[in-house]
Amino acid sequence: MFNSELCFMKFKIMKQATLLQKILFFVLLIFCVTPFVEPPLALILGFVVSFFIGHPYIKHNSVAAKYLLQFSVVGLGFGMNLTEAIKVGKEGLIFTVASIFFTLIIGLIIGRYLKINKSTSTLISGGTAICGGSAIAALAPVINAKDEDISIAMACIFILNALALLIFPVIGHQLNMSQDQFGLWSAIAIHDTSSVIGSAQKYGEEALKIATTVKLERALWIIPVSILLSVLNNGSVKKIKIPYFILGFIGAILLAYYFPQIKPFGEVMVFMAKKALNITLFLIASGLSISSIKKVGVKPLVQGVLLWIFISVGSLLVIMEVA
Repeated sequence: MFNSELCFMKFKIMKQATLLQKILFFVLLIFCVTPFVEPPLALILGFVVSFFIGHPYIKHNSVAAKYLLQFSVVGLGFGMNLTEAIKVGKEGLIFTVASIFFTLIIGLIIGRYLKINKSTSTLISGGTAICGGSAIAALAPVINAKDEDISIAMACIFILNALALLIFPVIGHQLNMSQDQFGLWSAIAIHDTSSVIGSAQKYGEEALKIATTVKLERALWIIPVSILLSVLNNGSVKKIKIPYFILGFIGAILLAYYFPQIKPFGEVMVFMAKKALNITLFLIASGLSISSIKKVGVKPLVQGVLLWIFISVGSLLVIMEVA
């Protein structure tokens, strides 16, 4: 009798704790869409959930973050100007191609020198060179990466990604970078699309437009890089994942340009996209656990940091000199 009462009390306490956890989670989630929260704060609030409260819906977190980010990207397309987007795309093309392949090559060299698992090293290099988690997810099946390789690379990239979102705007202001310069720099040197957009949004509207355009142009390089790695590893191109949401971004730009009468709708979409981005960053941070950070290990993190320093400092020097 005593044991049954004790079990019931434990169950009741756990149920109350879960309810409180859910309430706090939704309070912070709703707070992220208020005018008081910008992308860096949304990220910090996500960390609060991860480290102190606990995520009540962790199983659905990655899927929700993925689709919210895709919605954000497409929605921001309604705020772009087609002429400016083409101009930015052309200007950033050579820089994009050169930085991707130099980063990939140097990343693989660092990984080999540090004797890191080849799959993990390739995923970290690809995530840094192209577009963070999206590139890792696309390249993993191509090189037959194991779940452990993917989780290590994802955690490593995200740790640096979160740091970039917080410090890049500060560095940009300290160096008196223009909107154009910062937009290009963040698109080249920050790993994941979510943090690129978040960082650029914090810096200014013009920086946001340039960063989004260049980053998505960069993301398209998932396709040729995947084809190359697939041929080298498997001799076929059957496992390649194409980032179709970029077509939605292009479609939104075209609609806004050729149908100016939908401008009010476009403004609503841009507003909703920015709020969705805050939620995306909140969810991404809330899904990062202490155990996943520990799993990264020293060597993969060293590879990620060295590679990030290379692309950040190298691209900054070129941009400050040329742009």
